[in-house]
Amino acid sequence: MPVPRDPATLLAAARLYYLEGQSQADIATRMGTSRSNVSRMLTEAQKQGIVEIRINDPAGRVGELEDEVAVRFGLREVRVAHAGLVAGLRMEDQVGTQAARLLLDSLKDSMTVALSWGHALQAMVYATTSDQEFHRISLVQLVGGLSSISNEISGQELVRELAVRLHAEYRFLHAPATLETAASRDALMREPSIAKALSEAVRADLAIVGIGTPTHGSSSAILDSLNLGATDLKRFWAAEPVGDIAARYYDASGHAIHGAVDERILGIALEDLVSIPHVVGVAHGRAKSPGVLGAIRGHLIDSLVCDESLARSLLSEARGPGTTGGA
Repeated sequence: MPVPRDPATLLAAARLYYLEGQSQADIATRMGTSRSNVSRMLTEAQKQGIVEIRINDPAGRVGELEDEVAVRFGLREVRVAHAGLVAGLRMEDQVGTQAARLLLDSLKDSMTVALSWGHALQAMVYATTSDQEFHRISLVQLVGGLSSISNEISGQELVRELAVRLHAEYRFLHAPATLETAASRDALMREPSIAKALSEAVRADLAIVGIGTPTHGSSSAILDSLNLGATDLKRFWAAEPVGDIAARYYDASGHAIHGAVDERILGIALEDLVSIPHVVGVAHGRAKSPGVLGAIRGHLIDSLVCDESLARSLLSEARGPGTTGGA
């Protein structure tokens, strides 16, 4: 007997099987057909899009996307938060939860962990809970505080909060992230306590960093706080920045953008960041795609935690004409 192509008939069989839980034999009797034909009807219902089967990982992750992104870009580990899996929970928080799990999976005794700052890392910190006891975990900052930028979450706040949650030690970087002159930044960098804090950050075993977009949000606020002159701003934008990590900006190839902006930031340089054995980037939203791709191309991050839309955007842009997304 040929498989019925009538959508109404396929829908009726699908409702009985998937929604009412009837067996294929019962459906066959009810519809006056054979059991094998009911099986073919259910298969045809899937082909026509009447039935869609979706498997949701209870951990809130999209495994196939994680594998594809990891292989495509040569990343050590990828965690992709499932879009809309948890009702009422912001995507930022879902990504933060996945970042927190990766952090806990990566922690070992006597490890030093360095943090940048921002909302993505705040979500990670607030999602971090652990009953596991770690021995002598130390938390440090990659970049100074953000006293000149309002409504932003500083590295000091995050380091202290995470230390409480992990029962860890921590060291503050007692300095602002941005200075209005290179001379002021250089003078602070010579202070022994600041030099020691930065030295500890460079020697970290693990770094968790947010990835910013220069034209939006806190990354744009950093630039505004520097009070740059027209000439310096023109030179900065001429270098075509696509993202920043710990207030250090870079281009589409992941090369650091030096000049007036870089000279007024108090924190470790991108050249020092890449020396840290494991750097995890945390970001969400399609708008972060250029910045994340630049970070991957420049080997600024080793692992990535993101949402489903950003993961798909990365793969799409990497496949585009003239794009080389490989790490």
